[in-house]
Amino acid sequence: MTEHNPRKLILRVLLYLLGMLILSFSLTLNTKVTLGVSSIISVAYCVSALSGWSIGDTTLVWYILLIAVQIALHLIKKAPNWKQVILFDVLQLPLSLVFTRCMNLVSDLLPVFETACPGAFWGGIWGRLCLLVLAIVLTGIGAALTLNMRLIPNPGDGIVQAIADFFGKPMGTAKNLTDLCCVALAAAITLCVAHKLIGIGLGTVLAALTTGRVIALFNHFFAARLKMLVPDKTAAS
Repeated sequence: MTEHNPRKLILRVLLYLLGMLILSFSLTLNTKVTLGVSSIISVAYCVSALSGWSIGDTTLVWYILLIAVQIALHLIKKAPNWKQVILFDVLQLPLSLVFTRCMNLVSDLLPVFETACPGAFWGGIWGRLCLLVLAIVLTGIGAALTLNMRLIPNPGDGIVQAIADFFGKPMGTAKNLTDLCCVALAAAITLCVAHKLIGIGLGTVLAALTTGRVIALFNHFFAARLKMLVPDKTAAS
């Protein structure tokens, strides 16, 4: 019934787009509180800081690498509809281009709170901690929305889904593992090149430890309802 219900399809697409908008905002907000960037883009951020490229451009390169890993995992463990899955992997490429352009736009609109709001609450440590918590919560919600709709995922979340499917783990657990690996790689790059940590701080650690838990909590309350919008053959992929 789900496949032939246009209202459910429209709602599914709208929730997917909402998740993408939330993600582009939350990931960029995380960089603006200057307490350490979100785990999934920590590698892109440190390369941006070292090379002078924009965060959107380095994130695009990073996402292309994540897409390649997803394709490899899906080719190794072929699902019954593996050709469709690979097609969705490839479609992440144009999505990544649009998504990272949105990140550049949001980055231009949001200030660096520490320097833009000196003496104000939002420029101080407690205000920026509040913004950090907001960014982490929104990242988890945005990721859960896009993944549960089983359309074209953001590569940062698509790799989580691919790892979860490959190893048979819950998405929350796969998110935690992915984030920790990203932080370790970012730390290795910055220590080897700059001999110091860049973009990795309290915010990075908190995001790595808690974003997966936000996804798990969101799914605990809403996953069953959201899956009602997804065709059975898609949900099983």
